[in-house]
Formats: sequence, C-alpha cells, structure tokens
Amino acid sequence: MFDDDDYPAYTMGRAAEMLGTTPGFLRSLDEAKLITPQRSSGGHRRYSRYQLRLAARARELVDQGTALDAACRIIILEDQLAEALRLNQSQKPD
Repeated sequence: MFDDDDYPAYTMGRAAEMLGTTPGFLRSLDEAKLITPQRSSGGHRRYSRYQLRLAARARELVDQGTALDAACRIIILEDQLAEALRLNQSQKPD
C-alpha cells in the first residue's frame, strides 16, 4: 500500500513539513478544491504522495507570485493534459 501514489500516508503536519509550508496552506488547497485529503477515523486530514506533488506545484507557483486560485487552475489543467497524453500514448498501435 505504501507503493500506491494514492494511499493517504501523510498527516497534515508531516505533509507541511515535507513541503516546507504551513498546515494553513494545505487547508487553503483543500478549500480551493485542488486536493481533497482523506480523513482518518479521528477526522484528521491524510495526504497521498500524488496530493503532495500537486501541493508542491501549487507552492512553487504561489512562490513565483501566482494567485492561489490561478495556481490551482493551472495545476488542474496540467494534470488533465498529462492524463490525456498518457491515454493517447496507450492507444497508439505498436
């Protein structure tokens, strides 16, 4: 399960530490609907490696001066493009 990019292995505190940001920044990404962390049985947010990559990209864009809502939209479009390219690649005949 730890090899799974979508497994919610990281607590908010650990995720913030790994990204060099604050828990508030992660909450803002949840509010912006960029990432929706799973919740533990106690109600605590848990993040996957995939979500942490998105959050790291958001931080990079925000640090460069991009507004948070614009950064989230950019990341969503980048993610959709990557998925479309992956699907296109897998449908090409050998």
